[in-house]
Amino acid sequence: MGIGIVSVAAQLAGDAVLSWALLALAGAVWVLLGLSFLTRLASDAPAWRAEAARPGALTGVAATGVLGVGLAQHGWPTASWVLLAVAVVLWAALLPRVLRNLCSPAVGSSFLLCVSTQSLAVLAAKLAVGAAWVLPLAAAADVLGLGLYVFVLSRFDFRQLVRGSGDHWIAGGALAISTVATTALAAALPPGAAGAAGAGAIVLWAITAAWYVVLAVLELFAPRLRYDFRRWATVFPLGMTCTATFGLAAATGTGWLAAVGQVLLWPALVVLCLAGWATARRVTGVLVRSARSARPARR
Repeated sequence: MGIGIVSVAAQLAGDAVLSWALLALAGAVWVLLGLSFLTRLASDAPAWRAEAARPGALTGVAATGVLGVGLAQHGWPTASWVLLAVAVVLWAALLPRVLRNLCSPAVGSSFLLCVSTQSLAVLAAKLAVGAAWVLPLAAAADVLGLGLYVFVLSRFDFRQLVRGSGDHWIAGGALAISTVATTALAAALPPGAAGAAGAGAIVLWAITAAWYVVLAVLELFAPRLRYDFRRWATVFPLGMTCTATFGLAAATGTGWLAAVGQVLLWPALVVLCLAGWATARRVTGVLVRSARSARPARR
């Protein structure tokens, strides 16, 4: 999810080579995780059902939607349609489970209820430019996603902003993807409705920017430097805020917003590289320890 959205942001920034490289990596990771998902379902269904009831399971929906958006931007609409269908099926299967088991107070990953729904809205709105029949799906998902954001925010434990291990950033990232969805929807709607959607996108971007500043400042005052896999949930909001800024700049013709988007791409890339490096080190360490423990003991 994080790799895919930074790829989208890089493409909007005009770096096609970096965008393609990240998109290929995101696609490879998506396939591997998809195979792991199916293998787990076949081999240990009770454990799969337990994991499917947690908000983190909705990452699969969002990642599928983001990958579809990336492929659509690079001229692969057929693959994007297939991924939209997959994302809708996953969303319909997982969202009710997660809602029934949502903990209170909510944590950062709970905002994946909004993110997963808005990922459908973004992809559907992108594809609606050439297929108007999918526009109602995009509009419904956008409205539902905003409703789910308010629902989770009302239950959110704000102490996570200084205690969270990375997923607390989704509180801002969920609004960033809502901004992208509303901006894309405005581009596909008739002129009258497009104006209202465009105004809504501007308001959402302003709130997203405020979240970005608050989260960044709190990271400085309460740094959490130890590795945690949830740091990948920080990559996504950084890339999505950059994408939202580029999208709004293009929709409004505001030059300074495009410049802000260029600046915001760098933190997203830096955190992506750090998360990738830390994960590679952790995985390598686990593999080395496993190999050592598997060696026969010497007499």
